Amino acid sequence: MSAHHASSGLSAYGWDDTLEQTFTPHRAAGLVAARIVAVDRGGCDVVTGTGHLRARTAPTGDPDPVAAPCTGDWAALRSAPEPAVVALLPRRSVIVRASATRSSHGQALAANVDTAAIVVSLEVPVNPSRIERLLALAWESGALPVLVLTKADRSADAARAAADVAVLAPGVEVVTTSAATGAGLDMLTSVLTGTVVLLGPSGAGKSTLGNALLGADVLATGAVRGQDGKGRHTTVRRELVPLPAGGVLIDTPGLRGIGLFDADDGLHLAFAEIQRFAERCHFDDCGHDTEPGCAVTAAVAAGELSERRLDSYHKLQRENAWATSRTDARLRALRARESKAMSRFQRELYASRERHGRR
Repeated sequence: MSAHHASSGLSAYGWDDTLEQTFTPHRAAGLVAARIVAVDRGGCDVVTGTGHLRARTAPTGDPDPVAAPCTGDWAALRSAPEPAVVALLPRRSVIVRASATRSSHGQALAANVDTAAIVVSLEVPVNPSRIERLLALAWESGALPVLVLTKADRSADAARAAADVAVLAPGVEVVTTSAATGAGLDMLTSVLTGTVVLLGPSGAGKSTLGNALLGADVLATGAVRGQDGKGRHTTVRRELVPLPAGGVLIDTPGLRGIGLFDADDGLHLAFAEIQRFAERCHFDDCGHDTEPGCAVTAAVAAGELSERRLDSYHKLQRENAWATSRTDARLRALRARESKAMSRFQRELYASRERHGRR
């Protein structure tokens, strides 16, 4: 089997001519193309043109955890003496949240995603702030967000809920579904393209929705607590599975904390109507608070923009600025350490030269 034909077996997982071209130098070095299906400590499951493998993940040499291999990455694999990921191809998109440990690092959830399906259950009251946060995360990644409302059969008024949610998501397709009745699934299949990631909290119905899209019970599902609609974490790691109609699906664990990480562009897109009002503000650097001539606060006063929406925007901006400043501080500290190490090396080098010069 030719090398090109071997990697063309990856077409069901999203391999294309551009990737083939990018991979040329790796192929010349005797490496094999693979897509990372799931990652855990020290290793990952990958799919190649000839099937699935377990591979070791070698350190990338980059101290930033976002650069580490994650589900959805395209990789160059060394097959002997044991399979190991030795390089990642450049990412087209990556979904990054602030680390769950509250360190100043980001955490990559999924790479090379085309569509970010934000899953919202209609069985319990909708949480507007969580939807806005997930939309900012999705927009920032470079993927196209789609809002998927699940469990419509358990909602008192699904149409009203969908209308309320649409206000939170300017420019975003909103699809109402029910995995139990099959309603909305054809519509959803038509708007999901390429690599699709399911994002949302435990209990939103991500795995049940994923199984409906896959046409089989591939993903583990669990019962949801009646009192608060929260589910157990049935998906414990991100996994990548081909969809029958084309494309691939990444199911993610329920996200408890969705901290934004360097998401300025994502926030602007998630709150697009605020950006439109802001263009008419008197001051270019208006903070949309107490400044004179602020078109955004005027829109709130006129009832054209809800106060809750502006408050949410301010809150997410503050959180994002804090995360960015921590990242900047970490990078400054890293550079300072590198500078000190270089100075120490230079001092030792000069001292060694002086000793040798005196001999």
